Amino acid sequence: MKIVFMGTPDFAVPVLHTLVKDGYDVSLVVTQPDRPKGRKQVLTPPPVKVAAEALEIPVFQPEKIKNATEWMKVKEIDPDLIVTAAFGQILPKELLNIPSKGCVNVHASLLPKYRGGAPIHQSVIDGEKETGITIMYMVEKLDAGDIIAQKAIPILQEDTAGTMHDKLSELGAQLLQETIPLIEAGDIQAIAQDPQLVTFAPNIKKEQELIDWNKSATEISNQVRGLNPWPVAFTLVEEKRFKIWGTYVYSISTNHEPGTVIELLDDAILVACGKGTVLALTNVQPSGKKPMDVSIFLRGAGSTWSSGMRLGKHDDE
Repeated sequence: MKIVFMGTPDFAVPVLHTLVKDGYDVSLVVTQPDRPKGRKQVLTPPPVKVAAEALEIPVFQPEKIKNATEWMKVKEIDPDLIVTAAFGQILPKELLNIPSKGCVNVHASLLPKYRGGAPIHQSVIDGEKETGITIMYMVEKLDAGDIIAQKAIPILQEDTAGTMHDKLSELGAQLLQETIPLIEAGDIQAIAQDPQLVTFAPNIKKEQELIDWNKSATEISNQVRGLNPWPVAFTLVEEKRFKIWGTYVYSISTNHEPGTVIELLDDAILVACGKGTVLALTNVQPSGKKPMDVSIFLRGAGSTWSSGMRLGKHDDE
């Protein structure tokens, strides 16, 4: 079976590798253009391009796949199936109609929940107990196609967006591996998504990174986990960004104002949150520094910290 694969970030790489390992004829890989990256804005290829070139598969990098001149490149391949995984663009109807076996997408949520570009982040931020992978047929609407297969996995208390990304990436490759033979045989009974159960997880916005200490310790801890390792939650300390990488809910209550540092322990900073809850900070990153354990921070840049100081901006300041 001839396949065109479309994907861009690290999440999609195991899917591509699995297709090739299983002997499918991946005739073309379509991915996003190279983008400037890092402080020096070095032009960097997407991970899928790097993987495809290592596998000696032709790579196509259109700016907008909706343009006829762009999707005609795919039509020339005449694929039986198009497989996408975190490609980053909605495919036009003309492109969706090309392969005889259709177009399928590997999506990192249990649809219809968390349609959009940040399902992994949002599921952790929302404190979900499980998430998973959905293999679905593609339509001209964001993540709205009929469901072919799903598989769920738990979100553990120690999981972050980063650990869940890696787990779901491998699970997506595994589930696609199980599903493609059924697609090839035409043995599929796809299920329409229930529109009443649809929720969305759009790309993370900058305002979602800022910690609101009026929220409960559990909500803030989930926010920290859901934004680790990117883009990372932060608060303000003397008007400078102070990133927070690791936390846990501390099992005491408090009457202190949210954002107040209650106590400095050897390996944690206890901060008052909303609803009388307390959050323990365990790994932090002061402005201009690298991430570090709190024990190291308090012996260095944080040696001037004391109980009673307040983090973030407050209405009474």
